Amino acid sequence: MKNLLNLQKQLLPDLLRVMHKRYEILRHIQLMQPVGRRSLSGVLDFTERVLRAEVDFLRTQDLVAVDSSGMRLTESGADLLSEMEPMMKELFGLNQLERDLESCLNLKKVIIVPGDSDRSDWVKKEMGRACARFLRKIAEPDQVIAVSGGSTMLAVAEMMIPSSAFKSTMFVPARGGVGEAVELEANYIASLMAKKTKGHYRMMHVPDQVSDEAYQTLLREPHIQEVLESLKRAHIVIHGIGNAMTMAVRRKSSQAILDKLQREQAVGESFGYYFNRNGEIVYRVQSLGLKLDDLANAKNIIAVAGGSSKAEAIRAISTKVSRDILITDEGAAKAILSLE
Repeated sequence: MKNLLNLQKQLLPDLLRVMHKRYEILRHIQLMQPVGRRSLSGVLDFTERVLRAEVDFLRTQDLVAVDSSGMRLTESGADLLSEMEPMMKELFGLNQLERDLESCLNLKKVIIVPGDSDRSDWVKKEMGRACARFLRKIAEPDQVIAVSGGSTMLAVAEMMIPSSAFKSTMFVPARGGVGEAVELEANYIASLMAKKTKGHYRMMHVPDQVSDEAYQTLLREPHIQEVLESLKRAHIVIHGIGNAMTMAVRRKSSQAILDKLQREQAVGESFGYYFNRNGEIVYRVQSLGLKLDDLANAKNIIAVAGGSSKAEAIRAISTKVSRDILITDEGAAKAILSLE
C-alpha cells in the first residue's frame, strides 16, 4: 500500500487532495452529527458553495444523509470512513509520527489523530473517539476502569458506545472533585461512561484536596475505603495531562504553592502530582484517590492529551506515569519531537 500511495502522490496529486477533502468532510460529520452546512463549513474553513457541492456528491454515493436536523453519515459512510482511516494515516505521515513518538517516549503504543486541539475543540473529540474505540478492543469482562476528570476525559466519555464486555465493567473516579464544572469532574465522567456502555459505576464524593485531618477521617469511611480498594484493582486507568500552572490555579492553590511550582519549573500535572521537565515530582496534592504506586497493578495505563501547548507536560509525564499508551494529536506530537 505504501508504494501505491507514493505513486499516487507523484502521478495523481489532485486526486489525493480531493480524497483528503472528502475524508475530512466525512470525519467531521461523524464527530458533529447532526450538523448544519453553515456550522460544518465554519469548522472546515470551506465556503458554503464548495461544501454544498461536495455534500451533494457524497449524498449521491449514499455516504451522507440530510434531513431537517442536519447532515449525518449513513451506515455506508461510517463503514467507508473506518476503512479509509489506515490509508489516510499512512498517506499523511501519521503512522510514521506514531512510531517516532513511541521511540521518543519509550511507550508501548501511540495513537495520533489529525490536527491540533489548541486550535480546534473537534480534535479533542477525535481523541475521545480514538480512545473509546481502543477501549472496545481491549475490554474484558468484569474489569474495573479508573478515570480522571477534565475536558479531554469528557470527550472520551461522550464517544463511548455499548459493548458486551462493558456490561460487567465498573467505572470508578480516580480522583475527588476539583470544584469546577460538574461535567468535568471524575464522578460525572465515570457515571457517563457507565451510562453510555450499559456498565456500572461507583462515586467518590470528596474534594480533590483535603487537609491532613480530613484525609485521615475520610480514610476511615467505609464507602471511601470500598472505592479506594476498587481503584487499586483497576485493570485500565484512563487519565488526562494538564499544564502545571493551569491545574494549580484551577485547584485554587495558595500563592506559596504557585511560587514553588514556578521555582521548581513544573510543567505538567496528573493524579495530583506535579512534574518538572525531567519527569521528577516537585509537588503532590494531599488528596484521596489513585496514587502513582497503585498504577503498578493496572494492565493498561492510557493517557489522552493533546495540543501543542502541552508538549512539555506530555513528555514529562508520559514516560513516568503513562508507560503504556498515549492518545494525542498531530500538533502535540510534532511539538514533542521538536523538543528533542
